[in-house]
Amino acid sequence: MKKQLLSALIGASLLAPMAASAADYVIDREGAHASITFKVSHLGYSYVVGRFNDFSGDFSYDAAKPTAAKVNVTVNTLSVDSNHAERDKHIRSADFLNTSKFAQATFTSTTVEDKGNGELVINGNLTLNGVTKPLAINAHAVGEGQDPWGGYRAGFTGTTTFAMKDFGIKMDLGPASSHVELDLVVEGVRK
Repeated sequence: MKKQLLSALIGASLLAPMAASAADYVIDREGAHASITFKVSHLGYSYVVGRFNDFSGDFSYDAAKPTAAKVNVTVNTLSVDSNHAERDKHIRSADFLNTSKFAQATFTSTTVEDKGNGELVINGNLTLNGVTKPLAINAHAVGEGQDPWGGYRAGFTGTTTFAMKDFGIKMDLGPASSHVELDLVVEGVRK
């Protein structure tokens, strides 16, 4: 009787569908397969475009259960690069990023909404210039799979916009220049 019960339990466990679990990924900065770029209107006449050259992070993701995803990113704000040394010096100043006091910005997800067809809204907290506020990122799951080097990768794009004043940035360049648009490209390598 014990053998039959044990056989039945083993058979049932083999036939039961395997529960999907999220995989953990590290953002691929080493291979330059990720980027954080920004765009800010310059007085309503043009745009200043730049990027952060130094950041790191990780995420967990399961395509079968995207609402369980988690994201953590740390940005070295000293690495701001708008392709103009004097402007970068001003962006690092207390007028904007105040990098002498706050050399890092962080984003930590709190919830993820699945909008279908690979579209996600990643809600979380952005800490910038010593201020933490909620931020939503509209994301798209680009794809995932084996890479040529024996690893497994997953990639996403994302966009968000925030008001500088919400993060204590007081430099007033007029209403046209009051918001920052972020474009994110994230490719992770499974740990």
